[in-house]
Amino acid sequence: MAPLRGLLPRRSRKDGVSAVLAGAASAAAAEVEADLAAPVDRTAAAFFDVDNTVMQGASIYYFAKGLAARKFFTSTDLARFAWREVRFRVSGESVQHMAKAREAALAFVAGHDVEEVVALCEDIYDEMMAERIWSGTRALAEQHLAGGQRVWLVTATPVELARIISSRLTLTGALGTVSEVENGIYTGRLIGEPLHGPAKAEAIRALAEREGLELARCSAYSDSMNDLPMLELVGHPTAINPDPDLAAEARRREWPIRDYRTGRKVARIGIPAAAGVGALSGAAAAAVTITRRTRSATR
Repeated sequence: MAPLRGLLPRRSRKDGVSAVLAGAASAAAAEVEADLAAPVDRTAAAFFDVDNTVMQGASIYYFAKGLAARKFFTSTDLARFAWREVRFRVSGESVQHMAKAREAALAFVAGHDVEEVVALCEDIYDEMMAERIWSGTRALAEQHLAGGQRVWLVTATPVELARIISSRLTLTGALGTVSEVENGIYTGRLIGEPLHGPAKAEAIRALAEREGLELARCSAYSDSMNDLPMLELVGHPTAINPDPDLAAEARRREWPIRDYRTGRKVARIGIPAAAGVGALSGAAAAAVTITRRTRSATR
């Protein structure tokens, strides 16, 4: 699509296969909250990006900050992590950057026990993330639920952290980055790639097939141009707190735009938002990857 040239990175065939694998793994890992009532509208659902769409700033940054406070890794590691994300936000995505960021991130958790990390999720959410939920976006999600539709988070954040955010917000479930686990220990490898960009669209497509959803009736919400594949996939896309590129694209396509930011809030969350939003939250997701146990490893 000509207007997007230069805005989105080119992807090789290998990248495409990896995105499909990541999407399929995320959809397979997705679980519906058991206590939620059955949807009245079974063929429509809403999909929400997390960072800067549902939450002010980057969920993975705050989680990493919480782990650093608990001496899971050092504050120097956190500072390097944050600076790498700021550089990404300024210079944009590149294949080399993604690869280096993922390698550095995986080093944090390789060899760690899953239960050790997962046990920290809820406390860190309550301490550092709950107050950063955009009330306007939450209201939109609740409108979909009230209409009998399912509501899913779709994020590059590790799937277990994404599921905790979803549960706290009483949503249906979450699609997130899935890491490989063997015998309850992180191997330091992802299944596919971080759930970012085209991988998000693949995850939604796989989930829609599993759940019998009609994508033309579904809605999607995001702040980032990196999520264009997800927004294009559904019949009702909306830009929330959009970055400049997405804002321009949404105006061109006459998509709804909702902005819940104020000047003060934008200034306050600028650095945390840069510390993982969009594509690099995908690579950074591996930094504190929290994943469900790989079923094949336990069978």
